[in-house]
Amino acid sequence: MRNYSKIIFILTVGMLLSCGGKNENKEEKFSYETQQTEKEQVAEESSSAENEVPASERITLDNKGVGPIKNITLDPEIDQAMVERGEALFKTNCTACHKIEKRFIGPSPKGIMKRRSPEWIMNMILDPQLMVAQDRCAKDLLVEFNGAAMANQNLTEDQARDILEYFRTLD
Repeated sequence: MRNYSKIIFILTVGMLLSCGGKNENKEEKFSYETQQTEKEQVAEESSSAENEVPASERITLDNKGVGPIKNITLDPEIDQAMVERGEALFKTNCTACHKIEKRFIGPSPKGIMKRRSPEWIMNMILDPQLMVAQDRCAKDLLVEFNGAAMANQNLTEDQARDILEYFRTLD
């Protein structure tokens, strides 16, 4: 019992000594660093002056975009079978974000053939993430439409070509 009392005494003294004694002036500093969101970085990168033409209205016919489509030759005659398939694909996959007659979540495709090259349009349909990562116009569109990124619908090149043919009828 005597040993038990000594052990309790030693533990109590040890605890008291460890809790006090040093008068350290610990000053906790709080720092806050902000990181730009991807949308803010893209907005900063694109030198958007107040009088600059919005990306959705900008004409970039010489830009083919980034992706598998390097060159397309369009037949002067519109292929009605392709148009019908393209219109059906557009209604199924695209109308949640795109309206023919007006801006919506994304830009209207009406008149797109007057503003973008056929290659750019198909590359955007086929791989919008790659386009936004590497194409200036696609980045600017992302900013203009409040960061609403175009969803990849996993369409084939033939399906994208059908949609492109449908877009030719919207001019």
